[in-house]
Amino acid sequence: MTGFAMPTEQLPVRVFGGPTALFEYGGLRFLTDPTFDAPGDYHVPGGMLTKTAPASAAPADLGRIDVVLLSHDEHPDNLDHSGRALLADVPLTLTTPGGGRRLGKGAKGLADWEPIELDRPGGGTITVTGVPALHGPGPRQEVEPITGEVVGFVLTGEGLPTVYVSGDNASLDLVRQIADRFGPVDTALLFAGAPRFSVLFGGEPIVLDSAQAAEATRILGARRVVPVHYDSWAHFTEGRDELVAAFTEAGLADRLDLGHRG
Repeated sequence: MTGFAMPTEQLPVRVFGGPTALFEYGGLRFLTDPTFDAPGDYHVPGGMLTKTAPASAAPADLGRIDVVLLSHDEHPDNLDHSGRALLADVPLTLTTPGGGRRLGKGAKGLADWEPIELDRPGGGTITVTGVPALHGPGPRQEVEPITGEVVGFVLTGEGLPTVYVSGDNASLDLVRQIADRFGPVDTALLFAGAPRFSVLFGGEPIVLDSAQAAEATRILGARRVVPVHYDSWAHFTEGRDELVAAFTEAGLADRLDLGHRG
């Protein structure tokens, strides 16, 4: 099984707050949803998003970035001003089909289940497959007109572990589809935090809550889960304590890895 081909210690993940994390895979360095602005307010249609804490590092501290895995480009808690500036120095940004068109040069949109092969520095390839994600509860035709299009990613390669990056996904049904195709996975970066808005979907979470993240871990057969997207923003309603409690209650505390900060 590709999912358990490499010990997890060989895939360190650095987390910076919000949805932003850095990991090396097959000799390439991947960054998720870059958000490095200082705390502050962002006006968005229908309201405001408030960033409450700075990232634990600056873009200049990251070193080389080969690929950005961008779940979507339309919300500032997934791509802020400094994150957009960073994209100009990154050779490839993988994102939604709409985001690929909006971002232009250096960006490629991936449809659901669409793969792309990337050359590894030492020879061989990595396959990154775009996988479905849904930014809210309910059917796609009702969710996407409100919160937009989102994509997740699965990374595979010969002799490499299987890595899943969920993006802003709220659907366990989609997690089951991904598990059917790629499970078990070695490392899952699960976007969590149970973000809620009273004016959207009756206040239901638009990304996984902590109990759902634990259930996603079980569905995926994930050996390790690194949660992101649960701190640094006011609309995230569940944080570290809720994640630890949910994974403990589910008997999965040994799978939870809060990552290396900064």
